Amino acid sequence: MPSEPLRTARRTHGFTESVIREMTRVAQEHGAVNLAQGFPDFPAPALLKEAACRAVLGDVNQYAITWGALRLREALVRKYRSWYGMEVDGEREITVTCGATEAMVAVMLAVVDPGDEVIVIEPFYENYGPDAILSQARPVFLRLDPPHYRLDADRLRALVTPRTRAIVLNTPNNPTGRVFDREELEGVAEVCRTHGILAVTDEIYEHILYRGEHVPLATLDGMAERTVTVSGASKTFSVTGWRIGTIVASAALTDAIRKVHDFLTVGAPAPFQEAVADAMDGLGRDYYAAMAEQYRERRDLLVAALLGSGFGCQAPEGAYYVLADFSALSREDDTTFARRLAREAGVASVPGSSFFATPGGGATLVRFAFCKRVETLRDAGERLAAFAG
Repeated sequence: MPSEPLRTARRTHGFTESVIREMTRVAQEHGAVNLAQGFPDFPAPALLKEAACRAVLGDVNQYAITWGALRLREALVRKYRSWYGMEVDGEREITVTCGATEAMVAVMLAVVDPGDEVIVIEPFYENYGPDAILSQARPVFLRLDPPHYRLDADRLRALVTPRTRAIVLNTPNNPTGRVFDREELEGVAEVCRTHGILAVTDEIYEHILYRGEHVPLATLDGMAERTVTVSGASKTFSVTGWRIGTIVASAALTDAIRKVHDFLTVGAPAPFQEAVADAMDGLGRDYYAAMAEQYRERRDLLVAALLGSGFGCQAPEGAYYVLADFSALSREDDTTFARRLAREAGVASVPGSSFFATPGGGATLVRFAFCKRVETLRDAGERLAAFAG
């Protein structure tokens, strides 16, 4: 008798693998400059690398405490107090994860029940929808309008139903580069307080700012107990491969999050946790200011190259991405155009539709990452100019 075909879980049928990582493979296939995936092609700070070497040579090679090495949690307590005036309990309110990506799915699995609704701000980083689906929740999307992508509290409020459990907010934002201001965040906070909703904030780009200020939602009135703050070391210290993410949440929420984290990954890499603790304590504010200024230079270089090549775009306020409109260059859909750009121009981007759930969203957009050496960006700019003719 013929065997039945192998069956996969229905929860995996509603989304694809990462388009961003797929475009990195496309870049490698065509020898293209990879402005698709957001990882730097320049070194991490020497202090950080030396600390990691010391940790490995000092035999810090076994499991750390599941929810994070003590030194790193203590450094995080000092960081949140110094930067934002937040008083965090390192024993009961911090979890260290395998990157912010694991942090987000661990949070979702810990706080969302099947049948709940999760509001996701659109455009969004591609993981948020699948995170909700894996938790058997229903993602509901609030689409922000270009070119300013402002978050309107009335439109957010209109999406709230008795099933709404959480709102996912990313600021500084990937892919738009928006830094949501205090007025916008106060609107989100008011909706959360009024309707008893949790906020899950992805703040991984918190130190990469060119305009405005980063305001953690948890610092607003009444929000400390109902905000889960996700961040990490990947972007701040240019170590995307180290996979050190962080979660700050109330003790009750942290207890549930730690259970999920334990059975997902057990713990983040022990020697890298020690190194990140050293970096948090050893790199002063001048490091963060210099990092942001260097990214500003890269941003301005790429934006000028894109505008000069016929793309439409605005300079982002934070993070290290540019969402660019290619409609003046082609009538192709975004995926076809992005693949042709990699093949013919030798520059890899990400199709804009991967950041939208709404049909037709991102159809004339591609995203470029500028977390690259100035020389890399100049090379990409020359290739784009030649492509545009």
